[in-house]
Amino acid sequence: MRVVFAGTPEVAVPALDAIAESRHELVGVVTRPDAPSGRGRKLVASPVAQRAEELGVPVLKPEHPRDPDFQQELAALRPDACPVVAYGALLPQSALDLVPHGWINLHFSVLPSWRGAAPVQHSLWAGDEVTGATTFRIVKALDAGPVFGVMTERVRPTDTAGDLLARLAEGGAGLLVQTLDGIEDGTLEAREQQAEGVSFAPKILVEDARIDWNCPAVAIDRQVRACDPAPGAWSIFEGERIKIGPLRPVDRESLAPGVLEVTKNAVFIGTATTPVELGQVKAFGKKQMSAADWARGVRLESGVRLGEQDARS
Repeated sequence: MRVVFAGTPEVAVPALDAIAESRHELVGVVTRPDAPSGRGRKLVASPVAQRAEELGVPVLKPEHPRDPDFQQELAALRPDACPVVAYGALLPQSALDLVPHGWINLHFSVLPSWRGAAPVQHSLWAGDEVTGATTFRIVKALDAGPVFGVMTERVRPTDTAGDLLARLAEGGAGLLVQTLDGIEDGTLEAREQQAEGVSFAPKILVEDARIDWNCPAVAIDRQVRACDPAPGAWSIFEGERIKIGPLRPVDRESLAPGVLEVTKNAVFIGTATTPVELGQVKAFGKKQMSAADWARGVRLESGVRLGEQDARS
């Protein structure tokens, strides 16, 4: 089949590479426009755009896929199907109708669970033991289209969202190619999603990532891992926001929620249940460092409580 791939971030690159190496003819790539990046806010092409240029594939960067000029360019490429991974824009019906076999999305959950922008983060935060990826035909309703294929992946106890997403991106790339193969061969038929078990995974915002030390240790651990690498879980120290890296619940004498215990080589903090040991800390305007190094640098003493003051905006 002639295919046009749609995707934007790094997590979409494995699928792009898999399709480029498959039996299908990759005739174009659709991605989001160049965006400001770094301290200089210089415009930078998306990871998918950069990889497509290395592959020598034409790249389309519409401001929005409803743009008539973009739809004319897409139609001129005559795609039979458009595989999609984390493109980042809603597709209007006029764009969906241009492609005979439709836009085939790789979504990083087992649908109908965790429809939306942040399925991996919400799965971790909820404590799911198993997640996965699904290929489905895009329809107007959010992640509600008929399903072609599913893969599953066990969640590891120390997984961050970044860890889990990387594995799903690699495994999902193969699933997406298999789906395209089955569509072309006529051996794969999409089936409607179940009406039961629907859950939603909206984007996790910075304010959602603030740690409430009055929660149980297991819930805080899940939150921190779900928010790693972005937006990053955080708390307040001396009126400033500090990002908290991976932590782990420990079998130790209890501490009041938010209260720190500082030893020579470790920093512990109280929760509603057992304490947790802090891993990495990124203070305001500083580089990320181990909690012990951070404690020495600010001359932290036991008994200090995190999270009591408002953060610097």
